[in-house]
Amino acid sequence: MTGDRQIPKRYVTISKYLSKHLRHQPERLGLELLPGGWVSVDELLLASAKDRFEISLSDLHQVVLTNDKQRFSFDFSGELIRANQGHSTAVDLQLTTQQPPEVLYHGTNSAAVPIILTEGLKKMSRHHVHLSANLETAKRVGARRGSSRIFILDTTSMTNDGFEFYRSANDVWLVDAVPPHYLQLLE
Repeated sequence: MTGDRQIPKRYVTISKYLSKHLRHQPERLGLELLPGGWVSVDELLLASAKDRFEISLSDLHQVVLTNDKQRFSFDFSGELIRANQGHSTAVDLQLTTQQPPEVLYHGTNSAAVPIILTEGLKKMSRHHVHLSANLETAKRVGARRGSSRIFILDTTSMTNDGFEFYRSANDVWLVDAVPPHYLQLLE
């Protein structure tokens, strides 16, 4: 659900399918991600049909348009599609360093708090740690797996200490790691 609008269950299913294959397992469909994480729309539709998961071009456009986190985007021509971030597979996302806002947030579940306080934020199997520019988004992200806890990042100190930040096409801020001394747990 996005706001007050109900997303058709089929679109949610397609979104999960796209996430799996554009972020984590493109090879399962015989797809190869191009630089930037792009893949041909035609190849994706053919590969998904061979996988017995038919997606119409119209449905694909609706999923990109209605996905609440804007996980996917088309290139300017509409012939290529990609997941904007969250990849666990090797891919050059062609991100450029950007100056982050003074504060960024990271939402997590309560169970993760003790380890984050001692080890910081790690990218785990993904390319980057994902951060939010606003508190509401961080709360939503943190609540996916239980009660939400929010960390505030001191991005000014991190930048001064040489950390590089990137911003994906859907406004998710990305960084390689966040040591614990840059984090403050929001009470």
